[in-house]
Amino acid sequence: MFDIHSPAAEHDHNVTGWERVSSLAGGALMVSKGMRRGGLIGLLQVTVGGLALARGLKGQCQAKAWLQKQRADYRRLNAEIDRGAAELRALKDSAESATRTVTVTGKDPLSEV
Repeated sequence: MFDIHSPAAEHDHNVTGWERVSSLAGGALMVSKGMRRGGLIGLLQVTVGGLALARGLKGQCQAKAWLQKQRADYRRLNAEIDRGAAELRALKDSAESATRTVTVTGKDPLSEV
């Protein structure tokens, strides 16, 4: 099972490129606006900005890792469902072709022996 808190997950960067740059820039902007504003709303802005800054600095986001895991699980399950559906279609086609050549008379062949 995938653990987002495992040591391997801490070193993998799932926030890269422009996403990382925008987290850094947006986080810095939110912190500065929150500090200028003050009060409860300002504190919330500083908090959210700090989280965005941490995301950009670390290059790793646990929420994104969780979403990626859920998406991978969904794709795996969808592939298994598609594979099962293909097997059912093959079984149906096989059963239909087997019954095309069979006629039913209503007599039990074993009772005549």
